[in-house]
Amino acid sequence: MSFFNTATSTTAATSDKDIEVADPPPDSVSSIAFSPQADYLAVGSWDNNVRIYEVGANGQTQGKAMYSHQGPVLSLCWNKEGSRVISAGADSAGRMYDVQTGQATQIAKHDAPIRVIKYVETPSGGIVVTGSWDKTIKYWDVRSQNPVSSVTLPERCYSLDVSYPLMVVGTAERHIQIFNLTSPTSPYKTMTSPLKWQTRVVSCFPSANGFAIGTIEGRVAIQYVDDKDASNNFSFKCHRKDSSPTTKDQSVVFAVNDISFHPIHGTFSTCGSDGTVNFWDKDARTRLKAFDPSPGPIAATAFNRNGNIFAYAVSYDWSKGHSGMTPGHPNKIMLHACKEEEVKKRPPKR
Repeated sequence: MSFFNTATSTTAATSDKDIEVADPPPDSVSSIAFSPQADYLAVGSWDNNVRIYEVGANGQTQGKAMYSHQGPVLSLCWNKEGSRVISAGADSAGRMYDVQTGQATQIAKHDAPIRVIKYVETPSGGIVVTGSWDKTIKYWDVRSQNPVSSVTLPERCYSLDVSYPLMVVGTAERHIQIFNLTSPTSPYKTMTSPLKWQTRVVSCFPSANGFAIGTIEGRVAIQYVDDKDASNNFSFKCHRKDSSPTTKDQSVVFAVNDISFHPIHGTFSTCGSDGTVNFWDKDARTRLKAFDPSPGPIAATAFNRNGNIFAYAVSYDWSKGHSGMTPGHPNKIMLHACKEEEVKKRPPKR
């Protein structure tokens, strides 16, 4: 199916209000990613489908294409040229969709659901890496049906991110494995997360010298790879609310669902089950902006290639399991026009 709807959102970008993407998926959104070459947004959903939207100059959106998995889509990304969307999910398969031809092909397979799929541009060409609940990561040349190599993890893969040559994998039981992709088959460094609760997301710095970890317990850790930079490591609380106006020390704690780095400034966003988004400057150790756009959880986020559009998915995030999936949950994708003061680094304090 090439075109799934011709509806467009009509809100003008001159408004300060965030713009809602037209014709969102009918089920929870798991993953969103912008093309690195144009303002196309790919969206993966628990309805087993990947949708591709075109974002116009004024923020209006139009559904352009859709293709299917045989189970919920858990992760997606684009290739460097922006010509293919690569996705994976609960059907234990990785698929690649050619935007020009409208053809989807299977390019990866695991023995359990694939939690994360990433495209990696290396000096010798592009490869795809998959991280699965079968406790492996696999590297794929998309021209072949078999993995180039496979690496056994200590536990199930929960999150994985790449900023070449750095790759970081977060697994169950708080294991963190750091890879230098010039030697991709063995970890460069293995550590236990400095945070005491389950890892929800890892995200690499664009500078490829460190990464952020987000947990189910409303904390983020900033970690540098090299020991010489260890003095810059720190962690902080976020996505918490006082349980009542009079009990300041009794916080209700929410999961950090996603961490996205700004492609130009290197600042980053966090989103959570509390329905809030924060923009942060890790070097100044300060929050640049907080906004509370949703009564429901925010499941996934992404900046576009220029960093002037920030997309976020208001969607049930399964943080309360199946019992929390009650009728009437909001399910929408919003576009926020980023202002410079929201995402630009603060000058260092003297």
